[in-house]
Amino acid sequence: MSTTSPSLTASGAALLAAHDALLLDLDGVVYVGPDAVPHATASLRAAAAGGTKLAYITNNASRTPQTVAQHLRDLGAPAADEDVVNSAQAAARHLAASLPAGSPVLLVGGTGLRVALEEVGLRPVDSRTDAVAVVQGFSPDLDWSRLTEATHAVRSGLPWVATNLDATVPTPGGPAPGNGLLVDLVARAAGRSPDVVCGKPERALFDAAVQRLGAERALVVGDRLDTDLQGARTAGLAGLLVLTGVTTVPDLLTAAPRERPSYVAHDLRGLRDVHPGVDVEEGDALLVARCRGARVEVSSTAASVVEGDPGPDGLDVLRAAAEAAWRVRDAAAGRRAVDVLALVAQVQASIRQPPVRAAVDEVGEDVAPGL
Repeated sequence: MSTTSPSLTASGAALLAAHDALLLDLDGVVYVGPDAVPHATASLRAAAAGGTKLAYITNNASRTPQTVAQHLRDLGAPAADEDVVNSAQAAARHLAASLPAGSPVLLVGGTGLRVALEEVGLRPVDSRTDAVAVVQGFSPDLDWSRLTEATHAVRSGLPWVATNLDATVPTPGGPAPGNGLLVDLVARAAGRSPDVVCGKPERALFDAAVQRLGAERALVVGDRLDTDLQGARTAGLAGLLVLTGVTTVPDLLTAAPRERPSYVAHDLRGLRDVHPGVDVEEGDALLVARCRGARVEVSSTAASVVEGDPGPDGLDVLRAAAEAAWRVRDAAAGRRAVDVLALVAQVQASIRQPPVRAAVDEVGEDVAPGL
């Protein structure tokens, strides 16, 4: 039986032609630390020049939208202050909807979260003594004493709102502890979980951005499966995974259905690509996944790359392997008890970077699909 992939999707046209707005994650997509991801700002300038609307949606609550927008402009990306939406704003709005104006809220986070509370009329405080709620967001400056204060407040029963649960944040040296790990520390010490989590993958940030932009065919772009891409599916939107952040080949091959992207690209140059789908032939003894010239087979005893043509953008073997691995993962228990992670080394060896001069670098419109 031959079927077309229900997960990775053939775009039929370049993504920028198929979508009228981009909802972009920041860390690991547009920048890592102070520096722009290669090709990111040029890709975004080209998208904006072509009429695509942009919104930047981040779970990082440590900085204000104004500071983030200025950082983007300094890097050369098109960004107005109102284009940035973060999880601090979502958490502050949630608290403001249930607390009287001027209510004191224990702040466990940085400047971005403090400003977000003040903008909705709440009063951030540093002590649990008078606080009526606790809000926790990422800050690289959180120390033991503040986490201890949060633990005591949470254990006392105060309402506890977390901006997000990202386990890590990208840094120039690699992934580092994120808000999710710090929230988990408080949860373990206090003996309970947050009452509400406001950032991605919850759909509130996506819905707000779509409404503000007036978008009809928005595309979510992210580097993290469990927030960006899961959030895209939660919001009913297509999602592009870029491989410039935290997601690895094993992560993609073992992704749960709710985390799977619609498209995969090396970086934001993939916005100009026509993305292929994956065709799957599934029989009793053999599963075959094809993406253009790439072919992956999974039997009851082995998984292998049979034809390793990486395709125009160098990712076709990855696409075929991901779809094959997902089908095996989703199959009934015991149907194919084969370790699809055996594909990882073959897939990693097949990946090729696209040419330096891709479409976003002013190559003509007659560039072959996938370049």
